[in-house]
Amino acid sequence: MTEQPSDDPFHDCELNPKAILGTHTFEDVLFTDETETPVNVLTGQTPAHSQATVDEAREFAASIDTDTPQIALPALVETQIETASKPYTAAAFFHFKATGSLELHRAYHAAYESDGFSVAFEANYESGNLTITVERADDP
Repeated sequence: MTEQPSDDPFHDCELNPKAILGTHTFEDVLFTDETETPVNVLTGQTPAHSQATVDEAREFAASIDTDTPQIALPALVETQIETASKPYTAAAFFHFKATGSLELHRAYHAAYESDGFSVAFEANYESGNLTITVERADDP
């Protein structure tokens, strides 16, 4: 006996839609001009690879070839040192590093992929805040 796929976009989610409906702001989760960067202890300077602007980070996130909008998240200082990478990384706007939990990540992803919901987000790189709004598609 084969299982039929569920019509409920939240069938694999720990949270139901009520948990994400409305507007939610996640504070200090985006790359900003204040994102921590490594400093060379011998020179007191930030390495060239870790020097970046918000505009560069925003352009990088926008350049990712995917159907899901991307945001720029801060990279860990350790990662920047170990990989000589920029101080930001791109991720889907509902990534668990931004929303704070895998449960919220899955719920926002389910809503975004569903025709039953309207999902919008605003990435404020000056404050570091990410605001996500979810409404039922049939709501005015």
